Amino acid sequence: MKVVLLADVKGHGKKGDVVEASDGYARNFLLPKGLAKEATKGALNEVKGKNEAKAYHKEQELLAAKETAEKLNGKKVEVKSKAGDNGKLFGKVTNQNVADAIKYQLHVVVDKRKVQLPDGLKTVGSHEVEVKIYPEVSAKITVEIIPE
Repeated sequence: MKVVLLADVKGHGKKGDVVEASDGYARNFLLPKGLAKEATKGALNEVKGKNEAKAYHKEQELLAAKETAEKLNGKKVEVKSKAGDNGKLFGKVTNQNVADAIKYQLHVVVDKRKVQLPDGLKTVGSHEVEVKIYPEVSAKITVEIIPE
């Protein structure tokens, strides 16, 4: 019997999947517990519509991410920080500082977790920083650290 899963079922599939289950398992376990519903034409059309909507939204997110990457790629932001005579900073410039600089100087909102700084920036000068906007979309910006 073909059923549409309404919840994740271990060993059979995830929510929204159309799976083939034995008649007894479907009638005695999946359907009474509300874990699945019979795969009628209406239910299959509903699943198809949801999958198409999900694909469309994912495509729109990807286009927005590419647009943001184009705005950021190759740009330069300046961050002011206190530094000693030898060019070392008192503390470090974090990904939050870089995200704020991008927001105020380039007028693009970027989540601080998307800014890839391995251990913070600890010296004065220019640093190349990668911003991962989407899983396969990233941009490189230059962070110029200026002593106060």
